[in-house]
Amino acid sequence: MASATLQKELECSICLSLYTDPVTLRCGHNFCRVCIDQVLNTQHGAGGYSCPECRTEFLRRPGLQRNITLCNIVKDFLSILPHHQEEVTGICCTYCIHSPVPAVKSCLHCEASLCDDHLRVHSKGPEHVLTDPSTSLENRKCPVHKKILEYYCTEDTTCICVTCRLDGEHRGHRVEMLDEASEKKKKKLRDVLQKLTTKREKTEEKVQDLDEFKRRCQEKASGEGKRVKAFFVDIRRRLEDLEKRVLTEIARQEMEVLLSLCTLVHKQEIKKDELSRKMKDIEELCNMTDPLTVLQEPDTGDFCDPEEWGGDGDTGGHDGGDEDTGGHDMTHDVDVDVITGMLDEGISDLTAYLQTISPAKPEDIRPQPPIPAPLDLPMSGAECGVDHVIVRTEDVGKEVMTSRDGDTYGEGPADILLDINTANNCIHISDDLKTATWTRKTQNHAETSERFQYYNQVMSSSRFTSGRHYWDVEVSRLGLWIVGMCYPSIDRRRDQSLIGYNSKSWGLCGGGVYNNQNSVIHVSEAIQLPHQISSDGIRICLDYEAGKLSFYELCDPIRHLHTFTTTFTGPLHAVLCVYDGALNISRGSRRSGRSSS
Repeated sequence: MASATLQKELECSICLSLYTDPVTLRCGHNFCRVCIDQVLNTQHGAGGYSCPECRTEFLRRPGLQRNITLCNIVKDFLSILPHHQEEVTGICCTYCIHSPVPAVKSCLHCEASLCDDHLRVHSKGPEHVLTDPSTSLENRKCPVHKKILEYYCTEDTTCICVTCRLDGEHRGHRVEMLDEASEKKKKKLRDVLQKLTTKREKTEEKVQDLDEFKRRCQEKASGEGKRVKAFFVDIRRRLEDLEKRVLTEIARQEMEVLLSLCTLVHKQEIKKDELSRKMKDIEELCNMTDPLTVLQEPDTGDFCDPEEWGGDGDTGGHDGGDEDTGGHDMTHDVDVDVITGMLDEGISDLTAYLQTISPAKPEDIRPQPPIPAPLDLPMSGAECGVDHVIVRTEDVGKEVMTSRDGDTYGEGPADILLDINTANNCIHISDDLKTATWTRKTQNHAETSERFQYYNQVMSSSRFTSGRHYWDVEVSRLGLWIVGMCYPSIDRRRDQSLIGYNSKSWGLCGGGVYNNQNSVIHVSEAIQLPHQISSDGIRICLDYEAGKLSFYELCDPIRHLHTFTTTFTGPLHAVLCVYDGALNISRGSRRSGRSSS
């Protein structure tokens, strides 16, 4: 061993131990300072001195030079020696008392551990049995006879000495030599080891199978989790769509009732005026003193009892029938009564109900137009008057308008004029083409393909294909109005022609019939504004290239209401819808670009 060889090189030849304060003679050999001093002391008076190693003679006592390098080497060796000995055997030579030296053998007879040097001089007698270094040498002897254990009793499964076998309690037992018994036991242990190895391999396979099963379970759980999540996302989407449809249906039915009631109110106002006129005529007759004049007037039978002309249903004693009150068939693709009933009793059946509704398509979730059909406002009695919600186009000069995102609108085009060829027959257009007024008297406009047939709407004759423009609209807090923009290809005859309830128009609606709740609408999707419009002025701003259509309330300060963002694909016209009132358009302005009429 390298450590043993190094240790031998570091041993003093006098004490056979590691150097202690090593010194060097002139011949080059090294010794412990104490050891060489003792040797030189014994040579004093013998006529000379000599080196104990090479016998080199010196006439005088040689000087001792300390070997610093060798001293450091010994210190380093001693610092690592205990750890190295522990790694090798952990047992030191019993006879090396000056410094620990690893033992290479242990003698069972002497109960001592020996290093290489002491092993050379150890007795070679047969009774001195040598084994690998051990600290429990007494365990290798019979506790009774103190002899070395040499046999193994197979009947008592214990190690015995020769005396136990011949004269002791194991006499006559079947015994084996220790080596033979050890080999047999090792063979059995190898067989057991093979079986255990096989079992361990099978156990490892089971562990791998369980890991694979665990992975599959995790994947399945993850997939189920995603499926359930997607299911509930779909339910939430269906609920949101259903909420929109139910609320829109409620709003639509409310609008039908309100508009029908509005019609009835107008009818009753007409009857009221007629009754007041007849009452005034009768009172005048009653106050006359000339009997001839009284008698020459038409017979009193002409002044019919109010109950005879008009009836209860016409005087406001209205029973909620379908025709007058909008009490129409409540059946729709979304049954409001069914939904509200389910909400009252919980949502256990709501999921099943959702399955009966076809998957929501864009056209399915769009609100129905708040005005399902054009209002039938027949004349009754005297000639109808005109209510006020006016549209005028007045010059705003060089006023500058700055939008909320910093865009500036400068001087604009000529006044916006209304196109009478597009006006519904229930709309009166002023001579200056700047005011649109709803009227109960049919205007008998010429039949044209451009005219709105279904709703009380009118377009501007001006159109915009580029640039930035703005104009103002004077609105009424009564009635119903919608203002916005549209493509010239908008439908003119069917119920899809209402402003905002198609892909070809954008609108802002409001008025007293809405309880002053305003909203913006496009493709039948309504967005209710968070606040009411309190003023009578609306400003509309168009940035054609940027694809922006904005609405502002003309209050102090001016307030932004909403901005539509899209890509315009054709010329745009201003468009108005008015019921029970009139609208007034003011001139607009622009920053750049051009407008064409």
